[in-house]
Amino acid sequence: QVQLVESGGGLVQPGGSLTLTCTASGTIFDNMAWYRQAPEKERELVADITRGERTTYTQSVKGRFTISRDNAKSEIYLQMNNLNVGDTAVYYCKADALFSPAEYWGQGTQVTVSS
Repeated sequence: QVQLVESGGGLVQPGGSLTLTCTASGTIFDNMAWYRQAPEKERELVADITRGERTTYTQSVKGRFTISRDNAKSEIYLQMNNLNVGDTAVYYCKADALFSPAEYWGQGTQVTVSS
């Protein structure tokens, strides 16, 4: 059974930092990504990373967020620095299976940036 579990969300003040972790299990994964969805907004891609560790970022987080992965642990991470209220959202992990077209989502973790 494939499972993605996010952790590391919470409440942080503007300018603060958080690191999210997504632990994946059940198969081998190719591309993995972090998405987020703020209230009354569509889910958007934040950053993604290939199995070879090539990364892309949405413009609004460039220079502040860093995505990384550990293939041996089947984990990806999102280091978030200099957070602002606009980063408040539920953050989701997404993973594409390496040997099939299947894609999987985690249940999400809440990140709230507020003073």
